[in-house]
Amino acid sequence: MRFALALASASLIAGPAAAEFQKVTDRGEFVSLVKDRALTRLGIRLSVSDDGNISGRAFGQQVSGDWKWSGQFFCRDLYLNGDALDKGNCQTVEVRGNTVRFTSDKGQGDYADLRLR
Repeated sequence: MRFALALASASLIAGPAAAEFQKVTDRGEFVSLVKDRALTRLGIRLSVSDDGNISGRAFGQQVSGDWKWSGQFFCRDLYLNGDALDKGNCQTVEVRGNTVRFTSDKGQGDYADLRLR
């Protein structure tokens, strides 16, 4: 009986801590998340402006690009030191707390989690 009570209590406590990522479905919601904030990950610091520009640094190299919102996807062209990195990739965007997850190929490819600062 004590085991069942402890298990039930633990599941109630763990609920909010195990929050799922929530899908970002429109441009306005995305802009409200990233405007005037940096997206960071080890060696990476990016700014995504509301006017469609991307700028920052990745492992000591300059990153630039542009983006637009298409349907439910964040579509972007990225350049590393002026060389095209991955043009035209549309990605799903999800958020959980201060973590933003970008999943390439319309949600079917690899993902990257970046922190909002």
